[in-house]
Amino acid sequence: MNEIAPLQPPALPMGEDAGPTLPHSIEAEQQLLGAVLTNNDIYDRVASIIQPEHFYDPVHARIYEAAAAKIAKNMLASPVTLKAYLEDDEGLQELGGASYLARLAGAAISSFAVRDYAQMIYDFAIRRELIALGHEIAGKAMKLDLDDEPVEQIVAAEQSLYKLGEAGKADSGFQSFLKAVTTAVNAANAAYQRGGDISGISTGLIDLDKKLGGLHPSDLIILAGRPSMGKTSLATNIAYNVAKVYKKGTKPDGSEGAIEGGIVGFYSLEMSADQLAARILSEASEVPSTQIRKGDMTEGEFRRFVEAAKSLEACPLYIDDTPALPISQLSARARRLKRSVGLDLLVVDYLQLVRGTGKNENRVNEISEITMGLKAIAKELHIPVIALSQLSRQVENREDKRPQLSDLRESGSIEQDADVVMFVYREEYYKEREKPGDHETDKMAIWQEEMDRLHGRAEVVLGKQRHGPIGTVDLSFEGKFTRFGNLAPGYLAPEREEQY
Repeated sequence: MNEIAPLQPPALPMGEDAGPTLPHSIEAEQQLLGAVLTNNDIYDRVASIIQPEHFYDPVHARIYEAAAAKIAKNMLASPVTLKAYLEDDEGLQELGGASYLARLAGAAISSFAVRDYAQMIYDFAIRRELIALGHEIAGKAMKLDLDDEPVEQIVAAEQSLYKLGEAGKADSGFQSFLKAVTTAVNAANAAYQRGGDISGISTGLIDLDKKLGGLHPSDLIILAGRPSMGKTSLATNIAYNVAKVYKKGTKPDGSEGAIEGGIVGFYSLEMSADQLAARILSEASEVPSTQIRKGDMTEGEFRRFVEAAKSLEACPLYIDDTPALPISQLSARARRLKRSVGLDLLVVDYLQLVRGTGKNENRVNEISEITMGLKAIAKELHIPVIALSQLSRQVENREDKRPQLSDLRESGSIEQDADVVMFVYREEYYKEREKPGDHETDKMAIWQEEMDRLHGRAEVVLGKQRHGPIGTVDLSFEGKFTRFGNLAPGYLAPEREEQY
C-alpha cells in the first residue's frame, strides 16, 4: 500500500518572522477521509463531532464537504463518484487529482478508531480557533476606538470563548428514547429519595414545593406582583433558603454537583447589594429591617445580627447589582459564574429593568427579546431562572385585586416563554387602605375583624404551570423581617385545605 506524503502546512505569521505552525494532524485527516470514502456509514458516527471547517487542509475540507453532500442524498461517496465533482479543484490537482482520492481510500483506518481521530481533528481545530481568537482580542485591544469600550470587548470575548467551549459537543441533537427515559427515571428517583414531594430544588416553602415539585432545571419562572406585594422579599427568601442548605456531592447520574440546595446568582437591578444583604440578615437574625437601617438595635439584637452575618459568610449566594444590565451581559456573567464556582439557581430582580440589545425600538419586542434570552439561559446552563416582573395598573381598577395572566405588563411573551407564572398577593395590603373613619363604629368593628383574619398572611397564585397544576398557595408573611414562611397545620380555612 502506497503511503501518502503529508502536506507541508503553512506557518502562522507572527510579525515579520514566521512563528510556530498551527496545531494540526494531516495524517489523521487523511486516514479519517479514507475511512469515510470506503465505508459511508462511518460518516454518521463522526458528523456530530466534526464539520468541514474543522479540517486544517482546505482540500480535505472540500473533500469531506463533497462526501457529506453525497451521503446526505443517500448516494455513494467514493473516490470514483467524487472524482467528477472535484475535477476542477486546483488544490486537489496539485496533490494528484483522482489518484489522491484513491490513495486516501487505501490509507483508511479501522472503523473502531474513527471517533478518536475525529475528536483529535476537532481538538486541533479548537486550538487554532483559540489562537485566532487571541489574536483578534489583541488586535481589538490595540485599536483605540471610542465606540468600542474595553468592558464591551471583555463581554464579547467571554461570549466567543463560551460559544467555542459549547460548540461541537457530541451529545447535542437527537438522543435515544432510552437516554431520555433514564434521565426521567433519575429525576423520579431523586423525588422518591426526598420523600415523594419534589424532584427539583426546594424553595424552603413546603406548600409551594408541593405545588411546583421544586425548582426544575431549564425552567423560566416568572414571579409577578404589584408594588409592595413582596416580590423581592419572596425571591430573596427562596434564594437564601436554597443557598443556606447547599451541599456538594455525587448526583444520581454520577456527576459532581449540588445534592441539596444550590449555588445562587442574584441580579439585583433595583436594590444595591448591601440593601439586599440587609434584607437577608433581617430574616436570618429576626431583627426588623427598619431597625437595621437605623442602627436602632438592642445589645441582644445586635449580637444576633452579627452571629447571623458570621453564619452567612460561607453562603454561596452571589449578588450582582449592576443597574440597567443588557441581556447579553447578563448571560455572559451567568456563564462566567457557572464556569468559575458553579450555578444552580439564577434570580433576576426585575425583568423590566433588564435592557435589550438596542435593536428593537418597540418596547414589547424588547421585552420579548429579554424573556427569550432568560429562557435560553435556563436551557443553556440547565438551571431554573426566577425572573421578577411588574404588573399593570389595571389590577387596581378591579374589585377583586387578585392578579391574572392578562395583568402581566408590556408583553404577552412573558406568559408565552415562561414555564411557571406565579403572582404574589397580600389582601391585607389593600384592606388596610379601606380603614373606615373612627366615627363609623360598626364598619370599624367589621374592618378590624377582617384585618385580624388577614394579618400575616399572603397568597402565591399559580397562574400557569406547564408541567403541573395551577392554584393558590397560602404562606405566612412577617413584614418587619420581610420574610415569607410556612403556615402552621390547621391554619387554613377548611375549603382551602382541600386543595392540598
